[in-house]
Amino acid sequence: MVVIGLGVSLIIVDATIVNVMLPRVVDDLHLTTADAEWITSVYSLVFAALLIPFGMAGDAYGRRRMFVLGTVVFVAASLLAAVSGSGSALIGARLLQGAGASMILPATLSTVTAVFKGRDRAIAFGVWGSLIGGMAALGPLLGGWLATSYGWRWAFGVNLPLGAVVIVGALLLVPETRDRAAARGIDWTGGLLSAAGLAAIVFALIEGQRYGWWRLTRSFSAGPLHWGSTISPVPVALAAGVIALCALVGVERARAAAGRPVVLDLTLFRIPGFGRGNAAASLISVGELGLMFTLPLFLQDVHGNSPLQVSVAILPLAVGTLLTGGFAARMSRRLGAARMLQTGMVLEIVAVVLIGLTTHADTTGYELAPWMLIYGIGLGLTTAQLTSIILRDVPPARAGLASGTQSTARQIGSALGIALIGGVFAMSLSHVMTDRLRSTGVPPGQGGVYAARLRDTAGTFARDLRDGDPRVARAADESLAVATDRAAFATAGLLTIGFLLTLGLRQPPEAHPAESPA
Repeated sequence: MVVIGLGVSLIIVDATIVNVMLPRVVDDLHLTTADAEWITSVYSLVFAALLIPFGMAGDAYGRRRMFVLGTVVFVAASLLAAVSGSGSALIGARLLQGAGASMILPATLSTVTAVFKGRDRAIAFGVWGSLIGGMAALGPLLGGWLATSYGWRWAFGVNLPLGAVVIVGALLLVPETRDRAAARGIDWTGGLLSAAGLAAIVFALIEGQRYGWWRLTRSFSAGPLHWGSTISPVPVALAAGVIALCALVGVERARAAAGRPVVLDLTLFRIPGFGRGNAAASLISVGELGLMFTLPLFLQDVHGNSPLQVSVAILPLAVGTLLTGGFAARMSRRLGAARMLQTGMVLEIVAVVLIGLTTHADTTGYELAPWMLIYGIGLGLTTAQLTSIILRDVPPARAGLASGTQSTARQIGSALGIALIGGVFAMSLSHVMTDRLRSTGVPPGQGGVYAARLRDTAGTFARDLRDGDPRVARAADESLAVATDRAAFATAGLLTIGFLLTLGLRQPPEAHPAESPA
């Protein structure tokens, strides 16, 4: 469990570690807002697309083998990220990190299932689940410390020695397991369709602000491809993504009818707890990653806080998440897992609404800390219960595929959360800055240049305005605050939809929470 836990910690921390150091990365590599969104979302996107195919490969060919191979890929990608000299290089390294992570995570869960039995398995699942929530919360703290003390590149470089320990420990201590009955076939067609569909939709959500939602607003090229149409590539990508996902459904139905392996078992979604639980898991991830994308940008761009100061402001979230895990396990036996999940989601919604209501240009990280603590407590309650609720009614024979599906749902939510909430943040920056400058008498042409620059730099341009016209500098700070508010309210709306979905979940028998894989 020590080796498995360290492997899980590496990939979960790297899902969130870039958030607090993102403004420094933007400055150092001269990134746009869209680049910043891609750096944070591409990891989750690739993670989600390849989880199930690599999980099936691990079951068939050896879970330890897949765990070690994934760690090697992850460490190599971390090295590439650490030495990246451009935004495209860093995005590519993050993509490769996501591929390595998608090999590691399902191998750890399947190994726990195969190696531990009875009460030991319940304890091991509890450790595994707590690491998921706790490390996601601690990632920003670690990233802030490394970025402030040594530079942002060390946030990736630290994975090299830790990854070496994981590889050696796995070879010495983790037994090789595989499912002898697993089909020696992997649904790469389904994996390719899901990856292409999700990538196209995320591209549309992130790049709509840059290239236009319908009419092309600036030239677009990708390698040798040069877009010659007056229509933006954004609606084309969105339509292609929808078509690919519809094709995925058809292909998976045909493969399931033929008895062949699938990446998406559609019959699982007939189980009420599975379908509703996965939808809630996606929306919770939308809220968590969307919030962690915008708050560090606000705190560093308005107040000039260092990454370490920002991570300390976010620390109450980590504290709340870690402290709540064990408490939630005990309380769920009294109140039921579904009620605990709903309580956690209500706390998350309240905290995000309070962030939206109280964040102004002068708001500091210390003033946001109480709301972050409430959010962390809510996140701890939901994370501790979701997996057991989702998998509770799944037949044991399909538990592996179901586990991969629920992990995929979380990663899809993470990628879409950054795209959706990041889009709200970027559009609000531009619109609010334009309105503020118009009211202060700045010429419209000049105001439009300022607004576009603020939007394209994810708000970091605000710091360049400090030595100029104080009216423009104040307008930039106020625009960042309003954009953060609107992003928070959008997050609260999505979390509310998730909460409503959980109202249909039935309470399990009292014995189930302790027995379910969590």
